[in-house]
Amino acid sequence: MAARIEHLVTSGEFTLDGGTWEVDNNVWLVGDDQEVLVVDPAHDASAITAAVGGRRVVAVVCTHGHNDHVNAAPEVAARTRAPVLLHPEDAVLWQQTHPDRKPDADLADGQRLAVAGTELTVLHTPGHSPGAVCLYAPALGTVLSGDTLFAGGPGATGRSFSDFPTIIDSIRDRLLVLPPETVVRTGHGDSTTIAAEAPHLEEWIARGH
Repeated sequence: MAARIEHLVTSGEFTLDGGTWEVDNNVWLVGDDQEVLVVDPAHDASAITAAVGGRRVVAVVCTHGHNDHVNAAPEVAARTRAPVLLHPEDAVLWQQTHPDRKPDADLADGQRLAVAGTELTVLHTPGHSPGAVCLYAPALGTVLSGDTLFAGGPGATGRSFSDFPTIIDSIRDRLLVLPPETVVRTGHGDSTTIAAEAPHLEEWIARGH
């Protein structure tokens, strides 16, 4: 069985800088009938573990440390006996949600994660947060972009620990160089492609978000 990508939407709250917003999050499962990676375990550990079923979870991967992407991570990890992986530069954000529980291991730029005979390469793409990463799976023709790139532009950079010029550099240098047909599976909302987004880079720079 070849690896495949499964999609789950969970709902809850995003909290940062004293504000709280209702959000829907995309949770991604990458794997086959035997094993999976869980990417961005948001809000609902029961729904996520139900989607996993009896499969072995290789790792619980967080693309960044905002609470709406990590709030179910410890519970999913405990239920599946899998390690939680996060880039260390987002430790400060993780600690706002989970002060008494650290991630189990660090993600690093260029690291390769293997599941169901498929490799995903970790791309460090700071800007939305210091330790934001994307996961590129060339064999599946896709990149899991977290909150770095969406249909219509970059992830938000108006709050603490974010920076607009940095996210533009990340998108230009790490994502828009991927094959045009690459499907961009985002942290919220609809998927897109590199080809659909690449022509708009200068527009995003001009508007400043």
